[in-house]
Amino acid sequence: METAVGLITTNYSVKHPSALTKLRPAASVPFLGRYRLVDFPLSNMVNSGIETVGVIMPYNYRSVVDHLYTGKDWGLDRKKGGLFLMPGSAFGTSRKGPRFLLRDLIANRVFLDRDKASNVVVSAANIIYNYDYRELIRVHNESGADITLLTKTYGCEAEDVSSVYTEDGHVRGFTYGTRYGDEGFLDCFVVKREKLIELIERYANVDYLDLFEAIEPDLPQLDVRAHRVDMYTGSVFDARMYAKRSHEMLDSNVTAELFPPDRPIMTKAHDNPPAKYESGSRVTNSIVSGGCRIQGTVADSILSRHVVIEPGASVRDCVIMNDCVIKRGARLEHAIIDRGNVITAGTELRGTPEAVLVKEKGGER
Repeated sequence: METAVGLITTNYSVKHPSALTKLRPAASVPFLGRYRLVDFPLSNMVNSGIETVGVIMPYNYRSVVDHLYTGKDWGLDRKKGGLFLMPGSAFGTSRKGPRFLLRDLIANRVFLDRDKASNVVVSAANIIYNYDYRELIRVHNESGADITLLTKTYGCEAEDVSSVYTEDGHVRGFTYGTRYGDEGFLDCFVVKREKLIELIERYANVDYLDLFEAIEPDLPQLDVRAHRVDMYTGSVFDARMYAKRSHEMLDSNVTAELFPPDRPIMTKAHDNPPAKYESGSRVTNSIVSGGCRIQGTVADSILSRHVVIEPGASVRDCVIMNDCVIKRGARLEHAIIDRGNVITAGTELRGTPEAVLVKEKGGER
């Protein structure tokens, strides 16, 4: 019997929505040319030996279903266990802090009742990292805690990451927003399965709240602990943070930690030819995906599949998503261009590191 089942919540909104999340949930936002944000928690669970994973869907679920489908690319198309795509409820509050709506847990209680695993690993999808949850489960079991949170000491301010206050090793409170030196909650925790069922029954009358908002007044009666880790984590809650996380991927030290050979981040398979670099093209410090055709200049940027950069076009400090065409003489800087866009010849689109220009999804091609 496996030690835990996994549960990923994708039914939540972000505090600062942008064109990136206008037509898709945050969990299915493309990342690094080939991944989606949901790939990270799902791969972490599979790499940790978790063979049963439920994904609570948002109302605009099409892109998540299209990406995950049967779970085959993660080895979850199984007769026993596997991937379960489960309905999410209508969103109940203007979210702050952790992203675990009680109403979603209550609606999918059958997922918890039918499995006999002793623990449930629960995660959201807006913080990217590569971590073996077996260590978190081990610490949780040895301590005998009801809930163990995955946390990290933050070296910067992060207004969308909740911080936890601990006393004698026990969590005593939550604060929305994290400052330098605070212990930030990585939106992931492990809980005893029977305790989670007990909690959703106890707080059913406030099902519009987040799980941790509901239990905070009763923390003295619960055994909630924090397990602090020291590793790369990248929170993605708005366009500026998305651009910053993308730029960090151009650092080989970061990618070496995030993509170790023994714990691969898996994603939906696509069959593409290699990128083609034509005479006169110039590419520096960039990640270029399969199917791209480069004729112009690309620097410090990430290009998804089937992007065309025509002669004389220049792309700097940008993220260009699938099936975009940057026409002759166009100039792009500090911009995120969503999929399917054609940037006409001679156009200049310029943002700044603090105010990244985002062009919403174009027509499908």
